[in-house]
Amino acid sequence: MLTTERGRVAWADVAKGMCILLVVLWHVLMKHYLQIDWHISGQARGLWGTLGEQLLPLRMPLFFAVSGFFAVRAVQRPWPVVLRTRVAKFYYIYVVWLVIHTVVLAFVPDFGTERADGPLKFLAQLTITPSNLWYLYALALYFVIAKAAHRLPAWAVLTPAFLLSAAASAGLLAVPGDRAGVYQNLVFFLAGLYGKSLIEDLAAKASWRRLLLVGAPYAVLLAVVGVFDAKTWFGLWPVVSGVAIVLGVTAAGLVTRWEGLSKGLASIGSRTLPIYVMHMPLLALTHAALIGPLSAAGPATQWIVAIAEPVVLTGFLAWLCLVLYRYLPTSLFELPIRAPRAIRTVTRSSTAH
Repeated sequence: MLTTERGRVAWADVAKGMCILLVVLWHVLMKHYLQIDWHISGQARGLWGTLGEQLLPLRMPLFFAVSGFFAVRAVQRPWPVVLRTRVAKFYYIYVVWLVIHTVVLAFVPDFGTERADGPLKFLAQLTITPSNLWYLYALALYFVIAKAAHRLPAWAVLTPAFLLSAAASAGLLAVPGDRAGVYQNLVFFLAGLYGKSLIEDLAAKASWRRLLLVGAPYAVLLAVVGVFDAKTWFGLWPVVSGVAIVLGVTAAGLVTRWEGLSKGLASIGSRTLPIYVMHMPLLALTHAALIGPLSAAGPATQWIVAIAEPVVLTGFLAWLCLVLYRYLPTSLFELPIRAPRAIRTVTRSSTAH
């Protein structure tokens, strides 16, 4: 297994770095870039939008598969340890940043994203219909499910999770807010959990040949989805996402062979949490500041913006999140309550093995 000097799994950090940048890029495109009042012709805007859509099956499914990959040891620990170190931790961070998002987004009402515009909706986002921070909400829930089912055979857990994902992507379930993501991605978290050795092998034996062999069917499946509007075909979307995960792990394994690129992505991938929780309110404020001037800009400026802004703004937001992270209280990113001594002892013992 390829590791960094700090003992981290290199390909996994690279994969997480790619995923978080793609998440930020998608939000930049959909919530800002495509909302600009463009006065120029050309295909740049369409190409950016198309690129974002083609990567939809990759971003969050790969993120969850990597999270499941690292969950193997955690779900084997006693319930009190799992509930505190995983479930309570992720739900605590979700609640803290839900409050922050709600306050900040209240100042930018025209920014197009899910927000709690009243007490009832805020309560719903706390409980049954998560906000755009749904990844954290989902992780807390997934660890409960994984712990409860960890003694069952893989097929008995993955089969209902696949059916849930297929039903949600086919539009057979009510998915208000960001609930669709919670339903669709459980199977990928569990796939990472039960398929850890397979994923390790994919990353270790990554090759250009395998990348092409996986990339070709992925492109075909995307073409089928695009031409026939087949995302709602029962079972197709989770299959496409499964192929995308294999492609993403293979690509991450290859990237680790280029030290400069690998180090940069791994550095970002080891700090995805602050980028994930902070980029949306920062994007909202940036959008509020830029939408007027960019919409009123002349053709020359708009041409530059149309070509370069998604990459520049994505990089700027990721950088700003990491800068702010250095100065913000740790309690915004970690559960501030220390575990009882018995739980800490069990945790240390489990980690040693």
